[in-house]
Amino acid sequence: MASAVQAIAVASVGSIISASRVAAAPELNVQSGLRTNGVRFSLRAVPFFGSTSSSRSARKQNLYTVYAEAQKTETLSPTALQGEGGKGDGESPASKASDRKVSIADVPKSEFEGKTVFIRADLNVPLNKEREITDDTRIRASVPTIEYLLAAGAKVVLASHLGRPKSGPEEKFSLKPVSVRLADLLKKEVKFAPDCIGPEVEALIGGLKNGEILLLENVRFYKEEEKNDLEFSKKLAKNIDYFVNDAFGTAHRAHSSTAGIADFVTKRFAGFLLQKELDYLAGAVQKPARPFVAIVGGSKVSSKITVIESLLDKSDKVILGGGMVFTFFKSQGYSVGSSLVEDDKLDLAVRLSALAKEKGVELILPEDILAADKFDPEANTQVSANTSIPDGWMGLDIGPKAIEQFKKALEGAKTVLWNGPMGVFEFEKFAAGTFAVAEEIAKLTGEGAITIIGGGDSVAAVEKAGLADKMSHVSTGGGASLELLEGKVLPGVAVLDDVEIVA
Repeated sequence: MASAVQAIAVASVGSIISASRVAAAPELNVQSGLRTNGVRFSLRAVPFFGSTSSSRSARKQNLYTVYAEAQKTETLSPTALQGEGGKGDGESPASKASDRKVSIADVPKSEFEGKTVFIRADLNVPLNKEREITDDTRIRASVPTIEYLLAAGAKVVLASHLGRPKSGPEEKFSLKPVSVRLADLLKKEVKFAPDCIGPEVEALIGGLKNGEILLLENVRFYKEEEKNDLEFSKKLAKNIDYFVNDAFGTAHRAHSSTAGIADFVTKRFAGFLLQKELDYLAGAVQKPARPFVAIVGGSKVSSKITVIESLLDKSDKVILGGGMVFTFFKSQGYSVGSSLVEDDKLDLAVRLSALAKEKGVELILPEDILAADKFDPEANTQVSANTSIPDGWMGLDIGPKAIEQFKKALEGAKTVLWNGPMGVFEFEKFAAGTFAVAEEIAKLTGEGAITIIGGGDSVAAVEKAGLADKMSHVSTGGGASLELLEGKVLPGVAVLDDVEIVA
């Protein structure tokens, strides 16, 4: 850790002290809220001068001694870890990990009474031309955390982005419709701020009573948000006591409202939704009940390289489907017709196949393919062996033998992770493979398996199949899910306080 602290110290202190140009300056609190290896620390600089000639030389050179001071890690006992409803540490799949984050359920509910709590939620919902919400799933997913904190007597300040505004405030990206829908769901008034920072917003926050909620306007109306600008982060934190991140879908972004604000508040917690994502995607996948079967689909192997590599370290079987299989087929010398192939990734496919064999993991490719004469919902189709797709035909789904093959491979699985469809399920003719896999996974859930749908198109597929509620967990994050499965550290998670479990 020392070298990491040193590197940060050099960069941070160098810029700040050189800017001050005060040789005889008093002690400087250079920077707080820094992290490395999971440890939060602050930097303190003390002028290096005294009465000796060497010290006078040091004074002339504007030298300082820098101290890195670790902040106290909050320690919770197993009793304190008993959450709302009596769910203790032993019932949370990820809770035994040494880097488990403090969730709002890990501390007494009274902790939040009278505190002003900034919740970063993912309220980025689709709107039609009349600015009506067409799918409120993300709003409903945020309600449990909001209700819990309101009931605890917190003063809740809610923040989110919506869409991709390019040049400041735009009415079509306003969160005003969200405040109306949220009020319906909470069955109470949701105050709406015309901005997310500034004196008017500070006054609205200061005027909140216990159990009241204020929704801020779109944080992405400011370019500083996505730049994780220090001053913007400070403004968001004005009058805020605690930070709660419940926006898993943006946790892989180091933005002011997902990460930067954490350095300027007293405590930092995971909300219920974020904690559930971590429990399943980081917990159940890292320490799975076995057999553990991973299913990876999608169009390109290049977008899933790291995920496949990571899963080969953890899984008993990895099933591959979707367009990526044709790169594997071609790497084995098979005829793939005009199917999608990444020719520059053929060596990679060979390497991944060899890696699976080396690790003793069964890598399963579909035995047959449903091919089409063009990429069209009304295309002519034929079933082809995986070794010989005719010229001019392209694979758009797995075939009937492959469906049975994949079902057999899933038999007896205790943990299943699925990320990526088996074919172009948006076209009815090519949805059978994806829906068959969804049905089999739903069946396994009923048999007691832990089943995880890892975000993106897989979520759309299980929802289209009407099976989302039959899965153990359907992730709310696309890119965040992938990065977590790849083993990457998510900025919006890293900034949260760590739990140290005391026996």
